[in-house]
Amino acid sequence: MTSSRWRLDGQVALVTGASVGIGRAIAAELLVLGADVMLVARDEAQLEATRAELEEQFPQSQVRAFAADVADAEQRREIFDWVEDLGNGLQVLVNNAGTNVRRPTMDYADAEWRELFETNLFSAFELSRFAFPLLSQHAASSIVNVGSVSGLTHVRTGSPYGMTKAALHQLTKNLACEWAEDGVRVNAVAPWYIRTRRTSTSLADPDYLDEVIDRTPMGRIGEPEEVASAVAFLCLPASSYVTGECIAVDGGFLRYGF
Repeated sequence: MTSSRWRLDGQVALVTGASVGIGRAIAAELLVLGADVMLVARDEAQLEATRAELEEQFPQSQVRAFAADVADAEQRREIFDWVEDLGNGLQVLVNNAGTNVRRPTMDYADAEWRELFETNLFSAFELSRFAFPLLSQHAASSIVNVGSVSGLTHVRTGSPYGMTKAALHQLTKNLACEWAEDGVRVNAVAPWYIRTRRTSTSLADPDYLDEVIDRTPMGRIGEPEEVASAVAFLCLPASSYVTGECIAVDGGFLRYGF
């Protein structure tokens, strides 16, 4: 009985932005816990490579993939047409897909900042709405949104990125309250710098890396698997009384003080 609280056997999870980095790590963690996983990402070749690798690594589980850009409203609908056609239901949604363009606020082109909102925020809002009829068929299901410390305090990501993540955290709280009676828990994680392809350019600057490390009490950059573990916990029956929460995965960054 106790061990089942720490397993996801028989559950189906959908992870966006799942081909590399944090998304891939989340998918792998959910597979370790016994879930069947559906992967979504826009790079079809990379997505298929990831699907094949995970399928080989976790032969006891089903690993499916669908290439789509969550920034595109029509493709968001296509994702859930696919999910419904599979007929396996859905217990877990992880809204992980995200992107960024770093610029001073006055330097953004309209298309750039609008793309950030479509990818980081509107996709999570709409995919959660599409997922709700499937998630609410179960006594207990969950959504986890991958936010950022930039949605909680100022960091040098550019204002649109921080805006999207702050709104994503607020969406998490609103949906948690609204959908609790339907058995759907909604939580978020807020990473600081994690070692991924997207952060590699910034962290390649040794002076900037020193600044980041200096502001991180644990004195190191986080790994994708460390975010994945927090996400997985929020999906587990063991966290059944946790909803509306945002867990910082930040090595103590948000608690730093002189």
